Amino acid sequence: MTAVIARSNSVEPYPVRSRGYRRITAALFIAGVTTFGSMYSTQAVLPEFTRYFGVSPATSALAMSLTTGMLALTIIPASALSARFGRTRVMTISAVSAAVIGILIPLSPTIEVVLTLRALQGVALAGVPAVAMAYLAEEVDRASLGQAMGRYIAGTTVGALIGRLLASSMLDVTSWRWALEVAALVAAFSAIVMIRMLPQSRMFCPQRTTPSTVARGVASHLKNPAMLSLFMLSFLLMGGFVSVYNFLGYRLLDDPFRLTATLAGLVFLFYLSGTVSSPKAGQLSDRFGQRRILLGAVAIMACGLFLTLPDYMPTLLTGVAIFTIGFFGAHSVASSWVSNLAASNRAEASSLYLFSYYLGSSLLGGTAGLVYMSAGWSGMVVYVGVLVIVGLLLVTVTLRSRNQGLSAPVSRLSAG
Repeated sequence: MTAVIARSNSVEPYPVRSRGYRRITAALFIAGVTTFGSMYSTQAVLPEFTRYFGVSPATSALAMSLTTGMLALTIIPASALSARFGRTRVMTISAVSAAVIGILIPLSPTIEVVLTLRALQGVALAGVPAVAMAYLAEEVDRASLGQAMGRYIAGTTVGALIGRLLASSMLDVTSWRWALEVAALVAAFSAIVMIRMLPQSRMFCPQRTTPSTVARGVASHLKNPAMLSLFMLSFLLMGGFVSVYNFLGYRLLDDPFRLTATLAGLVFLFYLSGTVSSPKAGQLSDRFGQRRILLGAVAIMACGLFLTLPDYMPTLLTGVAIFTIGFFGAHSVASSWVSNLAASNRAEASSLYLFSYYLGSSLLGGTAGLVYMSAGWSGMVVYVGVLVIVGLLLVTVTLRSRNQGLSAPVSRLSAG
């Protein structure tokens, strides 16, 4: 233990443009690809589950909600394990186990087996998002953290895009089983690349963790009003975002659009807009302050959402693109803000943010199935619109400049 501490104190976090910074951000980009490819490939085949197993859209959506729900429940324990056994070790075990379960899911004989394996995959996946934010906060210079976090989130958007597109593009020529199997094999290959690229921690010091120490770390963040606001914001925005994408495929396959599964799956290309907006938003927040950029990103989400209301393809696609840009920009800024606020117990801070994030995906995304079945897409827009507007009010009212100078750019915070 002493040797590790001495080594950690003799090095400095990686600044932007350094070789170490590039290697870490590249490795975590791949980590985002493998984990989110595993998580979201199933979203593209939800309508196929409805058709093949003869279940409702709400039941099919459980294949997403159970994964994100179990991930939310296990993300804090995964974070505690990383504090004891190391960040990179936990991320490696998480990525490999999730990839193995992903390969088994297409062999499922019933929807119940699919849902059980997806729940287990959520547990397995927890290690990467639980640790990645804390790992970055330890290893990367604070003034560059927003941009670094944006690059990791860009990797998550690419992974989610690849998983969805691979699965959806195969549905017109083969079954959902082969569609998911190919996506799972790509995720497994990405996990191997991540393991080979991931640098060992330089700034990490192992700690003895017990339930009581974890509880104290969690409690310290829950007493911070700014942290609580960011946790609630992640719950609302992720819940709204996953609701839109869970049921967008159903809308495109139905009247008046009647697209094929492959064409409907191309809508996931809009994830590329998030790949651009997340690092850009992080960079802008480093320069102009988190609150200002966060407000703009949430407002952009609201504008994009309401553009999806008309049954007119150009408007719908424009709205989805704008909505996606706003969401990933907001997520990038909010997640880096949490890491900057956490002077200690960073893993617990990151885990609480992501617990809220995936709990929103599970609970609010699951409820959206009932909304869509009863009120269609217009009801969905109203439902998600309320979530986004509440999020906008939350940022406006609770994250003010008087909150310990939280609106200041990161560079200024570092100097102070």
